[in-house]
Amino acid sequence: MSPHAARKRRVRRSVAAGVPIAVLAAIAVTGTATGAQSGGKDKAPRITSTATLGDVPLGTFSNSLLPGTVSDDRGVNLGGIGSDIYPAGRKGEFWTVTDRGPNGQIKVDGKKRRTFPVPGFDPAIVKVRVTGDTVKVIDALPLTTSSGKPVTGLPNQEGRDEAPYTYDAKTALTYDPNGLDTEGIVRAHDGSFWLVDEYGPSLVHVSARGKVLKRYVPEGLKLSGADYPVVEALPGILLHRKGNRGFEGLAQLPGGDLVMAVQSPLSVPDEDAGDASRTTRLLRFSPKKQKVTAEYAYRFDAVGVVDPGEDDTSELKISSVVAVGRERLLVEERTDKAARLHVVKLDRGSDILGEQWDDDTTRPSLEQLDDPAASGVPVLAKRLLVDLGGVDGVPDKIEGVARVNNHTLALINDNDFGMTDGAEAFDEEGRLVDSDVETTVTYVRLPKGI
Repeated sequence: MSPHAARKRRVRRSVAAGVPIAVLAAIAVTGTATGAQSGGKDKAPRITSTATLGDVPLGTFSNSLLPGTVSDDRGVNLGGIGSDIYPAGRKGEFWTVTDRGPNGQIKVDGKKRRTFPVPGFDPAIVKVRVTGDTVKVIDALPLTTSSGKPVTGLPNQEGRDEAPYTYDAKTALTYDPNGLDTEGIVRAHDGSFWLVDEYGPSLVHVSARGKVLKRYVPEGLKLSGADYPVVEALPGILLHRKGNRGFEGLAQLPGGDLVMAVQSPLSVPDEDAGDASRTTRLLRFSPKKQKVTAEYAYRFDAVGVVDPGEDDTSELKISSVVAVGRERLLVEERTDKAARLHVVKLDRGSDILGEQWDDDTTRPSLEQLDDPAASGVPVLAKRLLVDLGGVDGVPDKIEGVARVNNHTLALINDNDFGMTDGAEAFDEEGRLVDSDVETTVTYVRLPKGI
């Protein structure tokens, strides 16, 4: 346990018939301030409450789900569950998902190395309950392979993914074809889950118990050695995703179709083009047909509009997409410091699937077009719903958004397991120097509704 952690809580196990071991953490924390109450009719979006997840040692959490997976958590607490949030059906309850686990970057000889301080960590689906100012873990499902082994959060392929290293960036770790960097989550009517992953990028179907049923990846990925079925069912153009910028947002439409958001513009034809572009892509997937049925061009606002003062276009990301109607989505455009939510309608006439923009030899590429609409590309129309940067108290790095009702959103932040980049992230004994950034669920009221 890190000496910098302020609180420690016990973690209890529970076993239910037919359900994997789950961690139940009832954690009391010091409350954060609730939003100011309006004396009259609401006129602007405002925070109505904020709840915080307390400290749960990561080793205790992981080993309660899959014994022996974590031998040393280096003082890291459970975090990273803010990768996404999805209503669980009961008031105040949500499904969340961790990403690949604690990770950072350290420069060695002028080059950044990706570190995995707890390489045995297994990404998990975590069910939480928000009560007052407290977030409680009430269930958890480890993600496992067909044979019941942990998928891990380690990179898949040498030469495509970043090389993994130990916490101090001194020792190389092995790649894992089973590894997943999970981000978005929805739950299907049959109780199974759909997740998206940044490595492939991929769409992952998971059973109600956490077992990976199938992983859908881009054509040509050639991922071998995974201990679960891998199907090349996504457009090959996705092989050009930026590093650590694969799929991050996932929505489930009322009819059952899924919509995946590529976090940032693809690197087509190269990284410079992707970094300068404001055009990314949404893909529609039919679970019944097990294939992509539509693709859409999505245009970011200028980075200075999303985040005043920021001038680096490559900081733009989509982290969450939420279904709010039969063909309507909320799309979150963000940087690490600001976020804006737009309402978007999926227009059939805007489908670009299979057109020249899916051919990586097309020049200029979709990402190189300064004005895609002027070049004949049907860009999705959007309407600003709320600028979260203008709502006092909204945390940085909001990665998950859930619709509670027509006037209320639940937001969750990614606290990166309390980690920061650089060798100073750990003390001389190899224990985490916690950033003190907490995982929070924040309710925001929208007076005009969605």
